[in-house]
Amino acid sequence: MNLKSYSYLSLAALWLVLAGCNTKPSDAENITTAASGNPFSEPSTLPLQAPAFDKIKDSDFAPALEEGMKQQQAEIQKIADNPEAPTFDNTLVALEKSGQLLNRVNAVFNLLTGANTNPALQKVQEEVAPKLAANQDAILLNTKLFERVKTIYAKRNELKLDSESNYLLSYYMQQFELAGANLSESAKDSLKKLNQEEAALVAKFTNQLLAANKAGGLVISNKAELDGLPDSDIEAAAQSAKDSKQEGKWLISLQNTTQQPFLTLLSNRATRQKLFEASYNRAEKGDTTDTRTTLAKIATIRANKAKIMGFKNYAEWKLRDQMAQNSEAVNQFLNQLIPAATAKAKREAADMQALVDQQKGGFQLQPWDWNYYAEQVRKTRYDLDENQLKPYFELNKVLIDGVFYAATQLYGITFKERKDLPVYHEDVRVFDVLDKDGSQLGLFYCDYFKRDNKQGGAWMSNLVGQSRLLGTKPVIYNVCNFPKPASGQPALLSVDNVITMFHEFGHGLHGLFANQHYPSLSGTNVARDFVEFPSQFNEHWALDPKIVSHYAIHHQTKQPIPQALIDKIKKAGTFNQGYALTEALASDEIDLKWHTLPAGSTINDVDAFETNALHTTKLDLSQVPPRYRSSYFLHIWGNGYAAGYYAYAWTDMLDEDSYAWFKENGGLTQANGQRFRDMILSKGNTASYASMYKAFRGKGPDIHPMLVSRGLVEQ
Repeated sequence: MNLKSYSYLSLAALWLVLAGCNTKPSDAENITTAASGNPFSEPSTLPLQAPAFDKIKDSDFAPALEEGMKQQQAEIQKIADNPEAPTFDNTLVALEKSGQLLNRVNAVFNLLTGANTNPALQKVQEEVAPKLAANQDAILLNTKLFERVKTIYAKRNELKLDSESNYLLSYYMQQFELAGANLSESAKDSLKKLNQEEAALVAKFTNQLLAANKAGGLVISNKAELDGLPDSDIEAAAQSAKDSKQEGKWLISLQNTTQQPFLTLLSNRATRQKLFEASYNRAEKGDTTDTRTTLAKIATIRANKAKIMGFKNYAEWKLRDQMAQNSEAVNQFLNQLIPAATAKAKREAADMQALVDQQKGGFQLQPWDWNYYAEQVRKTRYDLDENQLKPYFELNKVLIDGVFYAATQLYGITFKERKDLPVYHEDVRVFDVLDKDGSQLGLFYCDYFKRDNKQGGAWMSNLVGQSRLLGTKPVIYNVCNFPKPASGQPALLSVDNVITMFHEFGHGLHGLFANQHYPSLSGTNVARDFVEFPSQFNEHWALDPKIVSHYAIHHQTKQPIPQALIDKIKKAGTFNQGYALTEALASDEIDLKWHTLPAGSTINDVDAFETNALHTTKLDLSQVPPRYRSSYFLHIWGNGYAAGYYAYAWTDMLDEDSYAWFKENGGLTQANGQRFRDMILSKGNTASYASMYKAFRGKGPDIHPMLVSRGLVEQ
């Protein structure tokens, strides 16, 4: 069983904080948000400025976004044109205070277009994407503004700034330079044009994929084809079909990844193949949802942008502000994993083929067979049945008595549900988060069930970011895609679902514990190959004896999960890890191959490119498809992980090494939790990642604990 979840963190990036504008709204849209009664015109009066979802209409977004960009343009121009000599306060602090209207509307807009979208929002999304790209360029490619920043930076040793302010100055300098501020004016114009084209294509890809996921679900007409599924899952599939106006049938909706959860259980091989192929080909049907042309254009644009910037490829450009810093470091890291992972995957495949042969199956193991036979091998080897486990993992118990309880034990924080705040969907719940002294730390929203109008995967982001400068506390949300049970039935989770809940709340803790003065450096505004570290670290507590015994209670018998079952789960922890790591590494390499294309490259055959990428990196195992194929790789085409999907493996190294420190120092204690909070979770982007990690661990990261955890080497 794969005890590592692979979700994504929704963008909380610079363009939300620093969005300038060089566009003019049309007469119809050139209205002030205040005059129109727009709910975004002023900060929300709800606790911690939580959005007033009950007052927000789809029609509010376009004018609010336009007005937000207009206001930001004026703010940025005022800073750039300031006749006074540039100072830290009149330039950088002013920048940090700019764009607050745009921040408010963007935070809600990003949430809804990801978790609860509709055609009206999608239309606005595609229209506004190039404008937002232009807004970012209006700041970071503003020559006068950059000259002010350079002047301040040149005098940094004379300014006697505090450490966070000094880091902010260095951060801005790097962001301006990486955005192209040193380019000639003609090169800047070329880059701006490509930025807008890319933004429009990214929005198009996102919406194409959502449509492909929705249309790609497998419809079953004969209930016998669902043999192997529990009654509760069959009922849920029937409800999904009914909701899709296909009453009397069963609909299996697609999850974000290549492999689908039901492939573990379906005993009908033909159904397994149909479900796998529905997933594998979801965005490659030659229709309006086919993403291949769109993504190939994005890759070409990114390669050309890198050339303008003076880098040999996009990856070299984008890795400069990451913990790894360059593609050589990434490749060196991945090369330590690929041989061991694929060797283990081949041994696992041989075990399953032996079982197929023993059962006189008469076929060679295929990708749609892997999870089904892996589950049988696991049952035989570890006497562990997923259906035996699910009754102990009821969603509400996992959340309250597991995820929240672990946070209380580690950090002393507590949670109180509140029903008085408006939400954007009936499935959403809201909690006050209270610090150990009883003061309010933030708000936490959670939205766990799959919907057709929700992007696949799982993620976290902010509705309000923490900043002492702005006087704001964090309002955090988690979004997942767990199957919604039939009416009246409990929501029972797989172990992987449980791990995902702990993972996403690890991101939440990173945001909730933010303690920065400046919004740009706050909380989860860190590098991609550091941001998954707190989330993957938090997964470890899901099966900690003290935690699991508190939440894993059978929903019918009310009996705690037997220790024997917990022992089996842990014993099986390294099972199938060759497959799990190989499928992830395959996606890592697909990402890197797309983003190391030289300028001028044009890819006409996306599938052939992907096949070659896997072949050249020796990850082309026929039974182990990549976790995400190019055509539905939302992380890299739509969610900010371009040239950065390796971050999950990289941060796996960090989290396993950090967990080793916990084990060496007494495990789950508030003293250890406080140290992790003080030295990692509350730091935001206020120090170099290497120095931050070394200060906590006492040394640089060691890959060995990760290899042991995956069963790739002996203890």
